[in-house]
Amino acid sequence: MKTLTPAVVRLVVLSGALGASGLLAYEAGGTAFTKRVETTLLSEPRPTADAAGKLAYGRKVKIEEVQGSWLRISDGPAAGWVFSGNISETKPNETKSVDALNVLAGKTTATAAARPLTPATNEYATRRKLTDAYEDLNWMFEQCKSYTSEEVEAFLQENKKGEYQ
Repeated sequence: MKTLTPAVVRLVVLSGALGASGLLAYEAGGTAFTKRVETTLLSEPRPTADAAGKLAYGRKVKIEEVQGSWLRISDGPAAGWVFSGNISETKPNETKSVDALNVLAGKTTATAAARPLTPATNEYATRRKLTDAYEDLNWMFEQCKSYTSEEVEAFLQENKKGEYQ
């Protein structure tokens, strides 16, 4: 396995922490709500598993099984595994975006940097002095390309990060 650089380790830990920030004690037989624009149901409880289906934002789901931070949920015939940080105990507010965060690009450099990289976006970033965010995002994408899903999953598992906490 490749040695992960400190910067990549921080990215992996940060993404795990962000995903885990909504962890609650879910129980089989309970209900929850999807809180992502599109929640991917996985065929097994691991981040790189094949997709088994998708659910829209704000869908009420039944919790069928709990395995640590992983939940097997169902919505009628659609069923699969999700990381518990991808659902909410309460119904998400319809007037907010993913995870109840406003998406006003003028107020968040991450949102501006993550938009499609069109000439208009680049011009906006330059005017707002957000070019560092653009360069940081490109650097992160390049770093991610050098690691396979299996390597990242092994690192998370060995260090009890993200879904393996």
